[in-house]
Amino acid sequence: MSHPADPEEPLPKYRPRERFWPYTDLPEQPDQEELEALDPDLRVALYGPEAQPFSFTLVFPKVADPEYERAVELARRSADYREVGSGESFRIRARFRPDQVEQLRDLFAIVGRFEGCEVLVDDRPLPYARELWLPLTWFLLPR
Repeated sequence: MSHPADPEEPLPKYRPRERFWPYTDLPEQPDQEELEALDPDLRVALYGPEAQPFSFTLVFPKVADPEYERAVELARRSADYREVGSGESFRIRARFRPDQVEQLRDLFAIVGRFEGCEVLVDDRPLPYARELWLPLTWFLLPR
């Protein structure tokens, strides 16, 4: 075994940094924002099922429409408003609880016709969510 000061062994041309990872200061536990951004199925797999109230989520992209700004204003009034992605993958997510049926209906009246608008039931895409489940909630509207 040779010693690093041996003249036979060439010296390295660079000196490795003591700090190997550029992200060494990250916390070991995710913060609340990271937990909220998790896919619902992944969250259940990692942390088990959690008791959440029933909800509908409208997900829609940025569009060139005169009513888009009104839609964003209505989405901000939801129980949970988030902007995710950037560029072409930018989406607005607005989660509504059963006591917010009127706000949900008003927002869906605008964004339901946008290309790429999704309706999620408890954060999951379900068959007929737009055609059946969402209109059934209109029965919860006060008369």
